[in-house]
Amino acid sequence: MEDYNKEYYWEFYLRDNPLTKDNTKDCIAEVKTGPKTLTKEDTAREIKRTGSELKLPTILSVTSQDSDIILEALLNGDSVITDLCQFSPRILGAFDNPDAQFDPAIHKLTFDIIPTKKLRDALKNVKVINMGAKADVARIRLVTDTLTGLFDGSITASEDIMITGNNIKIAGDDAVVGIFFVADDGTTTKVTRRLTQNDPSKVIARVPALADGSYTLRIVTQFSQSSMTLKEARTLEYPTKLVVGDSGGGDRPEIE
Repeated sequence: MEDYNKEYYWEFYLRDNPLTKDNTKDCIAEVKTGPKTLTKEDTAREIKRTGSELKLPTILSVTSQDSDIILEALLNGDSVITDLCQFSPRILGAFDNPDAQFDPAIHKLTFDIIPTKKLRDALKNVKVINMGAKADVARIRLVTDTLTGLFDGSITASEDIMITGNNIKIAGDDAVVGIFFVADDGTTTKVTRRLTQNDPSKVIARVPALADGSYTLRIVTQFSQSSMTLKEARTLEYPTKLVVGDSGGGDRPEIE
C-alpha cells in the first residue's frame, strides 16, 4: 500500500490572473504537471506491478466495468462517492422563473467533484515550490510576402503577408488591439481589412497601401491560451524591419 505520510512536491508557475481586470499585478498558479497523463492502462499495469495475482486483461476489464457502472449512475442523476472524490450532478445557468424550461443555449449539465477525506488528508503531505513567473513565449517568428514568397523583410503594399509565431492571434475588445505598421517617423497605420487567417500560430493580413519605406510590424493582442482574454493587451514587434518599395529587404531573419 502506498505510504501517504511521505512528502510530495508540486512545482508551480505564476501567470497573470485573467479574471481581475482592475489589478494588473495579481497572479494565479499553474501547476507544472508531468509529461505524461496517467491512463487506465497505466494504473492497471501499476496494480499488476505492485503484487496483484490477476492478469492484466482481467484488471483492465474490472476497472472498465467499474467506470461503466459509475457512468450509468451519474447519467441517472445519482451522486457517486469513490475513494478519492464525490460526484454530484449540477445544472449551470439561471432560470427566469419557476416555470422556465431547460435551454441548452443557457444551461449546462455538469458535476461538482468534491475530494473525499482520504484525498484531503493526503494533500496535507504535499509541499509546493514556486518556480516564479511563467515564461512569456508570445513572439513573431517570421513574416513572408505571399506575393513573392520572400521572407527577407521585403513586403508588397496592398498584398497579403503571412505572419507566423506563438500566441499571435488578434483577439480582444480593447481599442488598441490590431496589426500595425509603424514608419520610421512614428506614423502608425492599422490593418483594417478583415484577416484572411487569424490563428495563434499564423495570421494572414493585407498590407495597407503604404508609401515606400521601412516599417516595424507591431501586433497588439489580448489573446490568451485560456478561455479568458488578457486583462492588458500584449504588444509584439517583429525585430526585422519590413520594407516597401525598391529599397530592398531588411536584414534576413534567422529561422529557428
